Amino acid sequence: MQRGLCVYLSSHIPFCLIFQTLSSSNLSAGYEALLGCLSAGVIVGLIAVLCHIRRRERKFKPSRKDIEVALASLEYEETTCKPMPIKDIYTATENLSPSNVIGQGIAGKVYRGVLANGWPVAVKHIVKNEHAETFLREVKSLSHVRHPNLVSLRGYCDGQEECFLVYELCINGNLSEWLFGKDKNLSWIQRLQIALGSACGLWFLHIYPEGCIVHRDIKPTNILLGVDMEPKLSDFGLSRVIDLGVSHVSSEVRGTFGYVDPEYRHNHKVNAAGDVYSFGMVLLQLLSGKRVINIMNTAMPMSLDKMASTVIQDGNVLEFADPRLNGEYSTEAFDLSLKLALSCTGHKKQRPSMEQVVSRLEKALEISMRDDAKHYSISIIESLA
Repeated sequence: MQRGLCVYLSSHIPFCLIFQTLSSSNLSAGYEALLGCLSAGVIVGLIAVLCHIRRRERKFKPSRKDIEVALASLEYEETTCKPMPIKDIYTATENLSPSNVIGQGIAGKVYRGVLANGWPVAVKHIVKNEHAETFLREVKSLSHVRHPNLVSLRGYCDGQEECFLVYELCINGNLSEWLFGKDKNLSWIQRLQIALGSACGLWFLHIYPEGCIVHRDIKPTNILLGVDMEPKLSDFGLSRVIDLGVSHVSSEVRGTFGYVDPEYRHNHKVNAAGDVYSFGMVLLQLLSGKRVINIMNTAMPMSLDKMASTVIQDGNVLEFADPRLNGEYSTEAFDLSLKLALSCTGHKKQRPSMEQVVSRLEKALEISMRDDAKHYSISIIESLA
């Protein structure tokens, strides 16, 4: 009761009145009592303020669970392939404006667009009567398959006469533009990273739990490059799924000239080894900056793998390197990568699996990074000398 009265007095009675009520004989004791009352009042006030702040935090600050739910919802939105109304497709591409065309494939044109939620996308327009099979294959292959090195299918639209596939937009275009474009160039490390990422994507497809997915059209134009130049395999219109326990499926020969496995052309058997061959040709292009067929020699056109084999036999391995590299690459890693590429394009039974390809490319990248660090250290020492 006495402590409660002190608290009340400390907050409602002027200090001078309190001192007047204290006798001079008890001044010291009263002073101590006053300090105790004031301290108690301060503590009570602080507790009240803290309680008020906590109530406001609980009211306005989302909990950890709220944040996790929101992030899960966003991830689901980004990785889920959904049907889209055709009006949304036309709105995103400004009614298929010619100014938004960013590519042209066998099945139709590809447009740049922006969805209502602000996502930039690439929209493939497919004429249904002629290429309905392409549309169905793409939706079946990509609607549930997710990997950092595969282009993501955001959605699709199945109209009566036309259909659309909506992908994430890879703003740096495709590998072909960087290998053969006049105003673009790739460093040695970038080339290895693109090769490694593409190999990882293929490895993932070949060991997919529901059956081996064979892409059947690996080439530079089907390797897209994201914001950080990360490679993403695209265009699954020719892909085939091989059921578990089955070695191959038979099919008419499909693919792009120069990248099609010669053995597949003869026996029409589709399996993962065909993708390995195509990847080997792409790797040779990353190393040399050359087209798959040397059309300059009209009398006897030579494929890129034959050119590479000839260079190795003559002992002039480094002559195969892209001149635009300016000699800035690890010779050890280059030799390792060239031999890997030729093993991919060799006889089917001697070709490595994509898992083995990934392992060797990781080694080549490790060697290159080590050599880069060594050269950098030497240049620093020389600059300080």
